[in-house]
Amino acid sequence: MGDNKSCQLGPICVLIFVNTYELQRVNGRGEQVRFERTEGIDAAFYRQLLDLAEVREPERLLQLALAALLEVTDAREAYLEFRDGERRWGASSGVDDVRLDAIRSTVSTGIIAEALASGEIVVTASAVADPRFGELDSVQRNGIEAVVCAPLGEEHGVVYLQGGALARHTPAVRSYLAYFTRALGPHIDELLTAAPPSRGEGAFAPVLFTSQAMADVVNRCRFAAALDVQLLLTGPTGTGKTLLAECIHRAGPRANGPFVALNCAAIPENLVENELFGADAGGHSTAHRGGVTGKVAAAEGGTLFLDEIGELALGAQAKLLQLLQSRTYHRLGDPKLHEADVRVVAATNQDLAEAVAEKRFREDLYYRLDVLQVRVPSLAERQDDLLPLAAALLRRTADRNGLELKRLSAGAKRALLAHEWRGNVRELGNRLESASLDAHLRGSREIGVEDLFGGRPSAPAIDAWNEATRRFQRRHLVAILEECDWNVSEAARRLQLTRTHVYNLIRDHQIERA
Repeated sequence: MGDNKSCQLGPICVLIFVNTYELQRVNGRGEQVRFERTEGIDAAFYRQLLDLAEVREPERLLQLALAALLEVTDAREAYLEFRDGERRWGASSGVDDVRLDAIRSTVSTGIIAEALASGEIVVTASAVADPRFGELDSVQRNGIEAVVCAPLGEEHGVVYLQGGALARHTPAVRSYLAYFTRALGPHIDELLTAAPPSRGEGAFAPVLFTSQAMADVVNRCRFAAALDVQLLLTGPTGTGKTLLAECIHRAGPRANGPFVALNCAAIPENLVENELFGADAGGHSTAHRGGVTGKVAAAEGGTLFLDEIGELALGAQAKLLQLLQSRTYHRLGDPKLHEADVRVVAATNQDLAEAVAEKRFREDLYYRLDVLQVRVPSLAERQDDLLPLAAALLRRTADRNGLELKRLSAGAKRALLAHEWRGNVRELGNRLESASLDAHLRGSREIGVEDLFGGRPSAPAIDAWNEATRRFQRRHLVAILEECDWNVSEAARRLQLTRTHVYNLIRDHQIERA
């Protein structure tokens, strides 16, 4: 499980007893939905679900729900697992860490696989004696006896019960599990959205991600951190290249040295050399008595990060090339040759190969910088990260300002997914912070579409673009689903999305099979 402290889940529902066999659910929009009790289910179980209505932390909610399930089924251990693409996360009750590893290894290829494949509750009074599972090494090794396993939603995951007096209450257990999964099913997507994105380990902990695309970037950066070669970070603006450069510095052998950043696009051409290499006293008209310390000297023993390297003037490019080739440089007005012990990490949102072809960037410098390249994907290329990132950014805004955490409405989530984030994560963070403050001023518990995009001059254009995007998404999704004969797994593979995302799109676009 990830650290759920950074993410909270608003009330999923409120359960109100109407009579012995009927419940009334009041959802977050104040709508009342009635559903019947299942025969044979103890009323105390409903009361325990009622107590969970105001639990905001997903992990805590699931643990309490599983504890209630243990109590009414007399099982010894309960485990719940969600699967969203490559991610696996869940909760357990009555299970220590050693047993948890054993359960996960046991069921990942056996009982869970059977429950997911069949879509039915799997029951075995003794897994070791069951011909379906008895030959599994992990089942024999751990002596697995009574097990009940039920699928959750559309291949999202399973609930797993084991041991205790479970075998003596099989019919009742089936009823409880059927009700449990039916009650939890409608909220699985919200739970998955609320699940915090994964974090890199160690020095890369500040990097939040869910997608495999970003996981690959972090792994490549972790590999690069241990090396002492030039590194080039490429990708659109606002994708987090500066953050990755800082993480690479902290993860490498120069971590105890300084990390010095210079935005090459933010300084005038005639001051670039002064900023990079410094100046001797009297080296130019503004150099004071002690001279000017350049960024190369300031980064001695550490990392020099050159952002927007594609904007560096051609004259300064020649001097930077000398630095990379010989590890030496001259300060302005100083004939002495200085040695430099720095690692250079550069970043750009430009196509440097194209800049070389157009004679805007030196070819020899390009090859010196491009020893190892890491391309950081745009937010459009890692859309699975969008909603988990939004939840984390909203939590950060609330904590920084000491304000109540605001949740995204269903419409706001759809708007986020439909919007073209040209400014990527930077734009997303700014938009969410502004929307959160607007929601506070309105006195709303939720962030709506109007908080995200309303009241701005570009709102009509944004709405038109979003609507056109949604129409295209719907047509494209329907075409792919029909080509695949509604095999959602195959459609997800062709679209390069997770099954969860495809199911969400089907529901959001209200697509039904003809």
